[in-house]
Amino acid sequence: MTGPANDNKPERTEARVARCPICTKPFDTKYRPFCSKHCADVDLARWLGGRYAVPVRPEEDEDGMATGEGEER
Repeated sequence: MTGPANDNKPERTEARVARCPICTKPFDTKYRPFCSKHCADVDLARWLGGRYAVPVRPEEDEDGMATGEGEER
């Protein structure tokens, strides 16, 4: 035998540290997932300012048309 049976397993590298999505510093559990109140406020301002948006598809009614299509105003 040349060594333990676990020779084929890759070596472990550094443990992944969760990072703040705004500035990439390690996060603080008090402001998770952010590192500080400042970064949390920056993120909130981006949501409120419309920089972030959740994509949506237009709703369809019974006849298969998207709501708002074909309506006269």
